[in-house]
Amino acid sequence: MKNIQRLSVYALIAAGIIQASCKKSYLEQPAIGALPSGAINTAAGVNGLLIGAYSALDGQQGTNAAFGGGGPWESAADNWVYGSVAGGDAHKGSSGTDQPAINSIARFTVDASNGFLNSKWRADYEGIKRTNNVIKSANAATDMTDAAKTQAIAEARFLRGHYYFDLKKMFNNVPYIDEATVNYIQPNTTDIWPKIEDDFKFAYANLPETQAQIGRVNKWAAAAYLAKSYLYEKKYTEADALFTTVITTGKNSAGVAYDLTANYFDNFNAATKNNKETVFAVQQAANDGTNTISEANNGDMLNYPYNSPFGCCGFFQPTLDLANSFRTDATGLPYLNDYNTHPVANDQGIASNAPFTLDAGNLDPRFDWTVGRRGIPFLDWGNHPGQNWIREQSSAGPYSAKKNVYFQASKGTYGDGHSWAPGNANQINIIRFADVLLMAAEVKAQLSSGDMGLAYVNRVRARASNPAGFVYTYKDPANPTGGYTTTPAANYVVAQYPNGYFTGKDVALKAIYFERKLELALEGHRFFDIVRWGIAQQSLAAYFATDGKTITDVTGASFTPNKNEYYPIPQSQVDLQSDGKTSTLKQNPGY
Repeated sequence: MKNIQRLSVYALIAAGIIQASCKKSYLEQPAIGALPSGAINTAAGVNGLLIGAYSALDGQQGTNAAFGGGGPWESAADNWVYGSVAGGDAHKGSSGTDQPAINSIARFTVDASNGFLNSKWRADYEGIKRTNNVIKSANAATDMTDAAKTQAIAEARFLRGHYYFDLKKMFNNVPYIDEATVNYIQPNTTDIWPKIEDDFKFAYANLPETQAQIGRVNKWAAAAYLAKSYLYEKKYTEADALFTTVITTGKNSAGVAYDLTANYFDNFNAATKNNKETVFAVQQAANDGTNTISEANNGDMLNYPYNSPFGCCGFFQPTLDLANSFRTDATGLPYLNDYNTHPVANDQGIASNAPFTLDAGNLDPRFDWTVGRRGIPFLDWGNHPGQNWIREQSSAGPYSAKKNVYFQASKGTYGDGHSWAPGNANQINIIRFADVLLMAAEVKAQLSSGDMGLAYVNRVRARASNPAGFVYTYKDPANPTGGYTTTPAANYVVAQYPNGYFTGKDVALKAIYFERKLELALEGHRFFDIVRWGIAQQSLAAYFATDGKTITDVTGASFTPNKNEYYPIPQSQVDLQSDGKTSTLKQNPGY
């Protein structure tokens, strides 16, 4: 099952009449002839088109391919390349020569010819095309009530808002196409924020609070995304009011009031997905009967430890800079100003059969749910052995990503081995409630309002300090699926900020920014956060200085202000909209 769980319908798709059960392959059949408009301008046709619009959320067109034919990782919905690798959360990983197009993104030498960017662009515009088709067909349908039409259009406009938001934060200047567009050669010189706002406003006003299928969006997801848009636009007053409403009143699509889960990792475990913390997530499913992993997070198929039980491929390795950020002081608070001078001991350059002493200092427990490191349980797969699971430490560092991995005990249900690299059924979190709390805190600080976000930040940190969410040692390391002891795997010490700690806007924002780095690590947010905060150059300089000493992929790398905040418009798109001399698309500054 794909983007809308437990949904199985017969859908009429514009390219042909297709029996659909939310499987990408059915929604991507080649055209077999034109259909009269009546074939899709029906309730069934609109619903089928809407499924197709949801199905595009993961950026994948089918087996091991992004829309446009690139590798599935090029258009991954979690933006692990464009948000986390570019943001200093992770090294590309694997070896220095594998997937070299990512190297230029990580080092900020990327140019408009990089094919990854074209894959991402095409994936988002494929989603936009599908949402526009839903809206057109719903408006023309003759067997739908006005209420049914409005809800279908509201879902489509939410999804369209999401696709355009993704494009906006990546490329800034993009052409706008909607259901009324006739000439698809459009310039990219008009700001699209008002259009994004309009879509989310319509969705907020017209979507129901609950849905029959948990994967469908509801009004509170629309409210959260609208508030996030306001935040990006620096419309703090509007964002503040809406975030407050979402926090106090919002529910997920099953009608469960938003809240934080007791266990942090429940947000990254397929067995506990779509929980009370889920605001908007891309649904995934393993072992769907297609004998592929096209429904099972194939955008992250490279991101498992190398030479491990997963087989492939060793990409997406957390950075030293990120690891060091999880160090806490004697009171359980992070080192906001000098975290890299309190480094976490690691096994860089140390063979797996050589002695290594685990770090004994204070750590935030979210560290060991985010970063796989030597000597610590890697879920229930055994203690991470260190270098033996790393393809090339010299270019990628000593760590492995953890949030994208499934548990050994449930691999038959939530793991998927139908490809040369693994898949899984983990949902892809686009917005979760902890993210909402921290965005709301940021707005409070920007407005110097009330406690400047202290209570929201402490709500997140209180969950982190709950022993129910710690990583514990195995009862028997030789049998890692046999359960855990009551002994924490490391010295976990994390505390809430004392009342009055946020003495001013600058102090509050620094703590809030850092909390987002910890809480949302490896979830694709970091680059876009540091850009909108105006601290990309200094943040990345700290990362390059720390990791570049021993990890060669970023040695000598640098970020260029007033250029690298946005990615270049893909050259192939510029060329497509050219008459041979002039293109309607204007390239971003500096490229």
